[in-house]
Amino acid sequence: MSSAAETTAASPPTPTPEAPTSTTKNPLLLLSYGLIIGLWFVTQKILVPYVAHLLLLVISLLYVGCHWSLVLREEQAISRGDVVPPNDPDDGSPPPPPPPSETLRKEDAMQFPLMGSASLFSLYLAFKFFDKEYVNLLISLYFCAIGCLALTVTCAPLFASFLGKLGAKRLKFGKPVNHSLPAFIFGESPMDLEVDLTLAEGFAFVASVVFCGFYFKTKHWTMNNVLGISFCLQGIERFSLGTYKIGAILLVGLFFYDIFWVFGTDVMVTVAKNLDGPIKILFPRTIIPDPITKKIELSLLGLGDIVIPGFFLSILLRFDAANAKVPAYPTDIHASFAKPYFHSCLIAYFMGLATTLYVMIVWEAAQPALLYLVPACLGSSMMCAFVRGEVDLLFAYSEEEEEEKEEEKDAVTTDDDNKGETEGKKSAVKKNVH
Repeated sequence: MSSAAETTAASPPTPTPEAPTSTTKNPLLLLSYGLIIGLWFVTQKILVPYVAHLLLLVISLLYVGCHWSLVLREEQAISRGDVVPPNDPDDGSPPPPPPPSETLRKEDAMQFPLMGSASLFSLYLAFKFFDKEYVNLLISLYFCAIGCLALTVTCAPLFASFLGKLGAKRLKFGKPVNHSLPAFIFGESPMDLEVDLTLAEGFAFVASVVFCGFYFKTKHWTMNNVLGISFCLQGIERFSLGTYKIGAILLVGLFFYDIFWVFGTDVMVTVAKNLDGPIKILFPRTIIPDPITKKIELSLLGLGDIVIPGFFLSILLRFDAANAKVPAYPTDIHASFAKPYFHSCLIAYFMGLATTLYVMIVWEAAQPALLYLVPACLGSSMMCAFVRGEVDLLFAYSEEEEEEKEEEKDAVTTDDDNKGETEGKKSAVKKNVH
């Protein structure tokens, strides 16, 4: 154990005082908020060229989601014990635990294209051999359930700003619930059902349930986009690739995945056209419904083409923040600091997405967006690192959990011990022979 860890164990850390947050707002972040909300309202009545609509909305989503992900630095600092958040000033209660976040492991990144292929092909078979309406009914129920949660987390800060101190009031209650289900599903009976949320989160949840109910009934494209936007923002905010190298492995694997399923088969296109759920953002190409179908013409972009590069962009932004020595606690998403890796990669992403649209329009055929986005993201970040002479620093940056690092160290130590034992046995044999 390191000396720092020993010191921490000897004397408990004192609560970290809150540092003053920036009074200057990030104008690009405010502009992104405005574009996301403005485009949603305007495009219902005014036809915005779908290429401009797509590019503006996606770049705005990435900018907002990546800046929201800066909160991961704060949570990682708390989990490491570097900082201790202060207790609630009103009742002295300890702060609530941070919402769960996920960190990708190297093994998961390598298996991701295989798991994605299995899921994609399963959906393809489902649409081929079962009634499309029943398949979409099950998928819609699933996405409405998780969409309700994603929308609740996305809208809760908005309700909190309106409710003020009242919105921060916590609602806690629990009740044992008897059940006859297997223990591996819900645990032993009775199950302790506990609810711990703020009043703002409660209002947001109720509003989200009502919204998802209307979406399930109407399947309107604007409501689809609200859920899709929530999935994008929450996914990018809560998910960490761990290291740059893991991100590169994931992108390269999905690069070949996208090419194969789009160019090699009709699976990707078939699933995208038949799947009626918020796994894509829709962009109207007309605002006047077709007289026969009563529907407007729409273009689409899969959420994976936003979220997967978004994971990569967000870890670059957090690397920029660490490089600039931005305090991890408290999180200030409006903090001003140099963002060379994030900005260069975001510009490259924009150019890659624009190239995808250009090729799609010229050739009048679906294109695997990651074919253009992966080289853009990897190439721009590596070029930035070479120019700044920070290749080693970029590859050394890690957000992996301490447990995983300890496992790797233990594995290395075990290998060294095994080698030492083998060499000892060999030397003993030689001595006996002599």
